[in-house]
Amino acid sequence: MPEWPPSPLRVFQSLLAAGATRGHGEFPLRFRSALLWLEKQPAPTLIAPTSLTSSGYSLSVPNNALDVVAKAWTRGNYSNLGDANPATHRTMKRVRPTLLRTDGPVHYLWPLDEPVTEPVREQVAALSEMARSLSAVGWGIDVAVGDAGILADRQATDLYGEKWLPDRAEGEGLRVPKEGTFDHLTRRHSQFLARLGPEGLNAPLPVSAYRVVEYRPAFPRPRRASAAFSLLKTDASGFRTFDVVRRTPRVAEMMRGAAERAARRAGWPELKISTAIMGHGELRGASKNSAVESARFAWLPLPSLETRGERNVRVVGSIRRIIVTSFADRFDDEIAWARRALSGEELAAGANGAAEALVSLLPESDRMVHEYVRPASEWATVTPVVLPGYDDPAHYRKRLNDSVVDAEDQQKLLGRIAQRIDSLLRKAIVHAGLSQELAQHAKVEWRDTGFWPGADLAGRYVVPDHLRRFPRLHVRISWRDRENQPSAIPGPICIGGGRFYGLGLLAAVRE
Repeated sequence: MPEWPPSPLRVFQSLLAAGATRGHGEFPLRFRSALLWLEKQPAPTLIAPTSLTSSGYSLSVPNNALDVVAKAWTRGNYSNLGDANPATHRTMKRVRPTLLRTDGPVHYLWPLDEPVTEPVREQVAALSEMARSLSAVGWGIDVAVGDAGILADRQATDLYGEKWLPDRAEGEGLRVPKEGTFDHLTRRHSQFLARLGPEGLNAPLPVSAYRVVEYRPAFPRPRRASAAFSLLKTDASGFRTFDVVRRTPRVAEMMRGAAERAARRAGWPELKISTAIMGHGELRGASKNSAVESARFAWLPLPSLETRGERNVRVVGSIRRIIVTSFADRFDDEIAWARRALSGEELAAGANGAAEALVSLLPESDRMVHEYVRPASEWATVTPVVLPGYDDPAHYRKRLNDSVVDAEDQQKLLGRIAQRIDSLLRKAIVHAGLSQELAQHAKVEWRDTGFWPGADLAGRYVVPDHLRRFPRLHVRISWRDRENQPSAIPGPICIGGGRFYGLGLLAAVRE
């Protein structure tokens, strides 16, 4: 079974092996003391890069039957036929590696009582010495490097990655050292060294001195497949740029048209084209939440975040790329089809319009795409959110203009308007396929002016006709967990009534 993040027991074993290497045959007492101290600590919090399990590949490996080949050879059978041929004694092994969506270290955070005493500092110093000597974690397929130290709460909060919290010591989970793990591992190593004797192989017992702790992410993170494309000039000589304020919905519509043409060539049923690509099912439906559950594409034009000036300020620039994704679960196959089928398509306004751009597949590692998909705890809109409903149905603003309203009533009316907007934005978060828990704990700010330099006033952005009556706002979201700690959430994230057209698109704020 894939194990991500690597269990605390794996790290404990790696530290023990590194300490033994440093001791050159004699395990130093300070290392022994540190590991005995560590195994008594509560299960650590983990912070790790987000990952996904790949579809995998197959390897042809020997099936441990080469003794049959050897017997054939001893009989003088070197014909390379039947049992004498090693190639016939192989089997296919399925390998499914864990792929990291972002680079970064894995952190194991054990809580310490304050103030940190000198004996504890000595234990941490010994652990640091061992950590700097380790070279592998687990099987040793990949080289690993380590370090250890004492972090303040603020430093721990700023660590980059997805947070995993120890939940309960039962069921399936990660292996964690417990009191007695060190003695068990050293005894097992002695058994391994003495495994061969006069009576043959005496294999050591498996590792058993550990406890299993179930870990959960600080927030259930959305797992959204996506495909990224660059928008090129029709002769592929360079990027084709589009204005963010005026052309965002138009670029989305042209991409949708290209997908429709590709789907018809691929023989898609008309119903699937109508719902998954054109989104007509949602438009005909009466349910306000139909877009959340309907399996359909979202077309998200990406404004470039251009670095300008001596201070390297990131400024919202023109559209040069687009992401194709979905806010529904179980849509990965359709996204994979889009990744294969849409590269090379032309974008045109209408069935008979002239081609305006050429679509070319991009990797997620593209620097600009990375700003829209990487995990981050702070996000801000590059295009405004179209609120999923009126922000003032009770006409509080009209009452504010009444000269009879005193200062106290004015504050109450303003508070009610703010509560209405806050409620609509949290509803938009849920409508975009994110969890109710995320929406509940998030810190949400809004205003008419953009949070990114270069963003225009929210009301100036062109929106589809059926969304013109709804208010628009720029939004900044800080994702928080139950303990009000920052929680890194991966993108793409697009919320509000225009989320299928790239309105309400958020980019990760550098932290």
